[in-house]
Amino acid sequence: MQRVPPEGDLGFGRIIARVLRDRVHQLVNPGLPHLLRHRGLSLRVWIAATTPLSLAGCEERLSAVHPAGPAAADIATLWWVMLAGATAIFLFVMALLVLAFRRGPAPVSAAAETRRERFWIMGLGLGFTFPVLAALLAYGLVVGERLHTRPGPEVVTVRAEGRQWAWSFAYADAPGRMTEGILHIPAGRQVDVAITSADVIHSFWVPRLAGKLDAIPGHVNVLRIEAWAPGDYAGVSAEYNGTAYLGHGFTVRAHDAAGWATFLAGDAP
Repeated sequence: MQRVPPEGDLGFGRIIARVLRDRVHQLVNPGLPHLLRHRGLSLRVWIAATTPLSLAGCEERLSAVHPAGPAAADIATLWWVMLAGATAIFLFVMALLVLAFRRGPAPVSAAAETRRERFWIMGLGLGFTFPVLAALLAYGLVVGERLHTRPGPEVVTVRAEGRQWAWSFAYADAPGRMTEGILHIPAGRQVDVAITSADVIHSFWVPRLAGKLDAIPGHVNVLRIEAWAPGDYAGVSAEYNGTAYLGHGFTVRAHDAAGWATFLAGDAP
């Protein structure tokens, strides 16, 4: 309770007061628009300078919107659909907000005002957002059901065990074979990864192949992944687990049919 500021020191109140003060200064100070123009120029320069740095964080090797497998493709599609729906709702609500602040016509009767409020709130506000949200919810449920793992004769089973700060992998098709830091899978086939932890909670995530699943001590979670093509795919432990958290990664190496057979025979690293 001692860390809670008194009511008079609320940050939101200070923000509102500053906005009102700047607005008043703009109205009474004829030189302020010139200053604001310079500030706007500085803002544009700052955005132009920092945008490349921001885009540098969108690295394709760890990008969930650059899928390399069917599960990741479903997740990426869901992300884009959710973004489109959220953008549509945001733009629509902003349009209503702009229209609401426009100067209205002359005063009308109470009945007409009630009808207008119902049109704005029920017809436009709720009548648009609710169907969009319901459609997004239904689509999300369909995609989630499609991502649900089901047993099958062609599914490859591997085991992933996380620890501070490494990953070890075992293979049902090659008893006794274990690898460190690299998970080997066949390309073009479904792979069930049985994920667990030897110490604390970790998280198994290969953004280009599938979603994220926690590795919990004493418990096994199963995640299905699949790679369309042979290659190396970066994985990360997307859960804070100690001082070496940033370097706690691994690689999923997808082999073609011949490479997978070679690996199971013990002739590949």
